[in-house]
Amino acid sequence: MIRSSEATVEQATVPRRSFMSPARREALSGFLFISPWLVGLALFVVGPMVASFAMSLTDFDLVHPADVRFVGLANYGQLLRDPLVATSLVATFKFALISVPVTMVASLGFALLLNSPRLLGAPALRTLVYMPMMIPLVASTLVWLGFLNTNTGWLNAVLGSVGSPRPDWINSETWIYPALSIMGLWSIGNFMLISIAGLQGVPTELYEAARMDGAGILTTFRRITIPLLSPILFYNLVICLIGTFQYFTQAYTITNGQGDPNNATLFINLDLFREAFRFSRMGYGAAIAWLLFAIVLGLTLLLFAFARKRVYYAGGDR
Repeated sequence: MIRSSEATVEQATVPRRSFMSPARREALSGFLFISPWLVGLALFVVGPMVASFAMSLTDFDLVHPADVRFVGLANYGQLLRDPLVATSLVATFKFALISVPVTMVASLGFALLLNSPRLLGAPALRTLVYMPMMIPLVASTLVWLGFLNTNTGWLNAVLGSVGSPRPDWINSETWIYPALSIMGLWSIGNFMLISIAGLQGVPTELYEAARMDGAGILTTFRRITIPLLSPILFYNLVICLIGTFQYFTQAYTITNGQGDPNNATLFINLDLFREAFRFSRMGYGAAIAWLLFAIVLGLTLLLFAFARKRVYYAGGDR
């Protein structure tokens, strides 16, 4: 009797083995924690993408939704023949060639300036540079329209006071892209803060060693700052490029969606909006959206391929 009772107590004290391994329990816990995000991804990202692709295979019209018909790849074939699509792509690429370098250089320049420990009031200046991000785009665009006005704008007044020609910023096909790029400088606050965070992660002993070896400012910037900041610069470049191809609000506000002057601001996103919501051709608009997605995805993959040997990750293989 004593032995049986001792065996019973011993069996009770031995923990039962779980049917699930620790790795599997950890994975299950992780999925449970991110399940709200996964549900949101399925409902608000994957679902709409699938629906838009299905819509691009139809002639869905907002005015006559009951008359929808399956047309297959007809909308995509029309993309190749539509001159406005080609015009909008050319306008988007032209703008990207100007806007992306200006944004990258300006954000890095402000980051280098405001990261200097010798600069008085640097935190307040960082706040001032970031504050325009809080202003609605339509309101800021209207302010910039007044600033860039040919006859009464402050910028042309300053240029005229020093004897410089006064460009027609808004109504000229030549100057509209520089004008929009200048307007975009208001939105560099986010890129600037990310660059400052990257600069503060560069080990100061590297700069001290470079100064002891007699390296100048430019050499230090080229040999230390740029390589160690390359992941941050690459991230900013990808986000800036994607944002440029999604450019819409400023162009729509300036021309009321007309794409003036002479379709110079008819960017691909604006053409998509006009086809889908102004002309009620939702099927064709969805096809333009997928064309835009394919272009942005292709450019992003090219950037990643280009960055494999040119972006330095501390502690990485490359």
